[in-house]
This record gives sequence, C-alpha cells and structure tokens, in this order.
Amino acid sequence: MADRIYDWNEQRRHGPPLGTAPKLLDETIRDGLQSPSARDPSIEQKMELLRLMARLGIDTVDLGLPGAGPRARDDVEQLLRFIVEERLPIKPNCAARTVIADLRPIVEISQRVGVPVEVTAFIGSSPLRVACEGWDLATLIARTRDAMRFVVAAGLPASFVTEDTTRSHPQVLETLFGAAIDAGATRLVLCDTCGHATPDGVRNLVTFTRQVLGALGVADRVALDWHGHNDRGHALTTALFALEVGVDRVHGCGLGVGERVGNAPIELLLLNLHMLGALDPARHDLTCLLEYTEKVASYLGVEIPPSYPLAGRDAFRTATGVHAAAVIKAERLGDDELADLVYSSVSARTFGRHQEVAIGHYSGRSNVQWWLASHGYAAAPDVVERLLDHAKQQDHVLSDEEIHAFLGR
Repeated sequence: MADRIYDWNEQRRHGPPLGTAPKLLDETIRDGLQSPSARDPSIEQKMELLRLMARLGIDTVDLGLPGAGPRARDDVEQLLRFIVEERLPIKPNCAARTVIADLRPIVEISQRVGVPVEVTAFIGSSPLRVACEGWDLATLIARTRDAMRFVVAAGLPASFVTEDTTRSHPQVLETLFGAAIDAGATRLVLCDTCGHATPDGVRNLVTFTRQVLGALGVADRVALDWHGHNDRGHALTTALFALEVGVDRVHGCGLGVGERVGNAPIELLLLNLHMLGALDPARHDLTCLLEYTEKVASYLGVEIPPSYPLAGRDAFRTATGVHAAAVIKAERLGDDELADLVYSSVSARTFGRHQEVAIGHYSGRSNVQWWLASHGYAAAPDVVERLLDHAKQQDHVLSDEEIHAFLGR
C-alpha cells in the first residue's frame, strides 16, 4: 500500500525506529489480577493464557506474587511446572516486595521445580510513598541491598523496581540504583506506578538512568524495563516511546487490566509493534492475538468495550453511509486490501476479522444493499427503501436480529 498511503509518521521522526527486537513482559496474571473488577482465573485458564503468550512471542511472564498467600504460591508453582512440561519458550518472573518473607517463597519454588525465576523486587521511592511509610533513605538502601543480595545468593536473576520512579528525585534514584547494582541486580525497572509520565518524562527518565549506568560502568550489563499505568491515558504511548528511547523491555497486561485504571494493553503493544515492522513473524504468531484478548476478557470477567481497538465489537464496523459506501465500492472493485484500509488504519484480515456494514439512522442505501446481499436477501428497491426508512426512525443501529424480524413481517 506504499503507493496509496503517505505516511506522515515516518517524516522527520522525532526518534529513531526500534533498533533491536523489543521484548515484552506480560503482567496479566499478576498486576492484571490486581484490578478490583477482575476475577482470578482457574489454574487451567492461566495455563491456556500461557500457551497463547508463548505463541505471541511474549518474552517473559509474571506468574504472580507468591508472598500473597498459599493459593498464590500453589498457582505459581503449578504454572512454572507447566512451562517446563510444555517446553514453552517464555521466561518465568515473579514480583515481590523487598522483604525476605516475600522473596523466600519464590526461591523455594524455583529450587523445587529446578528452573530459575527472575525476581522483580519493588520498593517505593517517591517522596509521597516515603512520607506515608515513615521511611528514610538509609532504610530504602538497606532494604534494597538485603533483597538483591538474598536473590543473588539463591542464584536467581535479580531485577530492582523503584516504585513510582516517575515522581522520584534523581538523587534518591541514583543512590538506590547504585545500591541495587552493587548488590547484584542485573535489571532496573522504571515504574510509572501512578500513570504520571508523558513522553517527555519517559525520555528524561530513561536518559538520566542511562547516564547513571554509564557512570557506574555497567551500561552493557544492566538492562532497563518500563512498567507504566494508565491514569492519564498515556500507558500505551509511553510504553512505545520507552522502547524508542532505549529501554530493553516493556510490561503490559491483556486489555490493559490492572490496578485502578490498569496498565499498557499488551495486545495493542503487539499490534503497534507489528505495524512498525518491529516484530519477527517467525517468532510472533499474531493470528492468535484476538483469541488471547477475548480469553483474557472471559477468564478475568471483564468486558471488551465496543469501541476497543482490534477486539471491540465496533472496531471494524460502520453504520455511517459515507464510510460504508467507500468500503462497498472497494469490495466491488475486488480490492480486499483497499476495502480493509480505506476507513481503518489496521488490517482486519491480518487478525482474523473483517469489515462489517451495519444499518442505522446515519446510513444510506449502500448500507442496506450490502446487508441484504450479505445475508441472502434480494436487494429489491422497495425493500431497500422500506428498511432504510425504518432505520432512520430509530435511535440506535439495528441488530441483525431486528432486521431479520422487520423483514419477516
């Protein structure tokens, strides 16, 4: 479609295209389950999500918070054994506070199963959190060092999270980063816990952190993650921007579920990375992306909004006369690609969907003719006029059932 689309996105790009294959960490069955509206799926449902994550080419999965209690510990161990038994090409990860009582269950599970688990230990670093907890910098340093040393002594990969990084002072961050790395951390997670960051904030924070790593002489051996929430509606944008400005891995959840208003939606990260040409088709099987999204909704008991990109009922559906007419004209030309993209930037066919034309009060004759033909009715002029007149009198788009009932009268 290069001769049909002038892509303003690529003109004088503010930042470089992704230079390395992006890595994703799926937080759905940990942070996603912290959504007050989410249901904790059965172990079998979590296993099915793991299968789909592996097919999608997700690099790492957060299996949960074993420190939360016996059920969480049991689920994490079963899921870890499942990854081994099915030889899924996905790395296991577990989150924990920088508290030995939270870290110990992860170490024990890893030792029982005989598989290393990346441990992501977090501690609040912003003045807001410090004020609530009554901590001082010495306390933060001690807890950071103790946690990282405990994980490293167990032979597990140690990742360090400064919770609320995007509202933390640089001097505190530099001190804690240094303490964590000195104790053996090989990954830092920059965390937009409250969804505060804008793209400018992402760039400033990542640049600062890269400078700290350079000054410590560890830029080549300490990786960077981005974990962002959606309180200001920026989570998807900041995650993509974080990859562009130099983080190695970003976190997300199916449908963006998670604490409060949720996280970056991982299916939309995959969708956008695909459209940026940043994914290897041999590794990332996006034919199951819609299935993954729908199963997240079903298993967690959350709804997919009708207007939600890719998976929403209306994502590739129009009842507007002008839009429908263009889609129909493209189909009559036998140009499926043109029909797919004339009023959508996302190819429905790539993800197992198709363009749909509905009938409502903004519709024209083309809508009615298309619907009748696609449902096996003869598009007789009198039928077209009668149905269109009926639709114009309604306050909603007609469902297929309503139209069938109307035509059966």
